[in-house]
Amino acid sequence: MSSEAIDKRQIAASFSRAAGTYDQVAELQRSVGNNLLARLPEPPFQSQLADIGCGTGFFTRALAERFGRPVLGLDIAEGMLRYARDRSPNSLDWVAADAENLPLRSASQDLLFSSLALQWCPQLPQALAEAFRVLRPGGCMAFNTLVEGTLGELRDAWLAVDGFVHVNRFMPLTQLQLLLAQAGFARWHCEVESHVLHYGQLSELTHELKALGAHNLNAGRPSGLTGRARLRGLTAAYEVQRQAAGLPATYQVAQVLLFKGLDQV
Repeated sequence: MSSEAIDKRQIAASFSRAAGTYDQVAELQRSVGNNLLARLPEPPFQSQLADIGCGTGFFTRALAERFGRPVLGLDIAEGMLRYARDRSPNSLDWVAADAENLPLRSASQDLLFSSLALQWCPQLPQALAEAFRVLRPGGCMAFNTLVEGTLGELRDAWLAVDGFVHVNRFMPLTQLQLLLAQAGFARWHCEVESHVLHYGQLSELTHELKALGAHNLNAGRPSGLTGRARLRGLTAAYEVQRQAAGLPATYQVAQVLLFKGLDQV
C-alpha cells in the first residue's frame, strides 16, 4: 500500500477494536498462517524469535509450542496485545511496536515471523530493511501478505455503484517481487496461494471484514453510512458473480521467505 492509502493510527485503532472478535472469524488467517508456519526452517538452538504483527497471539503461541522457546509478540494495536497477553502463558512477552521501526537490537533475532500484517505497512521497504537489520547473519524472515487481486469481486461490484474507494488496495505481485529483490537479502523465495471463500449473503462477508478489523481503511473512502439504494446496487452487482457454492471472495496470498547471508552484517 502507498503511504497515501493508509493511516497507521487508523490501522491500530481498527484492529484494537476487533481484538475480541478476530479469532471467531479468522479461518482464512489461520489457514495461510499455518501454511507459512510449515515453511519455516529450524532455527538454531536457544535462538531469538519474534512475531511481527502478532494480533491475538495465535501464531506467537504456535511458534513457542513448535520450537519450545519464548517468542516475542509485537503489534501496533495495543488492544490486540492486551487480548494476547490475557490469553497466553507468562513466558511470552508482548511489545507495542511498528514493523517499520522495530524496538529490537541489530543482529539480535534468528527468526522473524509475520502473518498477514505487512500489507498494512505504508512503506514495506522500510519494514524489510528493519527485518534485515535485526536479523543475525544466517537468520530468516518469513512473512505472508495480501497482493493485488484480493477481494477483486467486491471491488468490481462497488465499481458498478460509485467511484469511491471501498475496498483495501493491495500491492501488485510484480512490485512486491521487485522490493524483495532490492531488500539486500542473500536469497529469497515467494509463492502465491489463491484462496476463494464463499458466502451465502454479501452481509456475511462485510460483517466478517469488520470483525477482523480489515474493512475499508483507504484514503478516498466515502464518509458516513452507506445508503440503502447503494447497498441494493452493490448487492445486485455482487449477485451477478454468484457461484454454486455462494458469493465468491478471492484472497491472493504471497508466502515469502527471506534469508540473511552468513557473511551479511
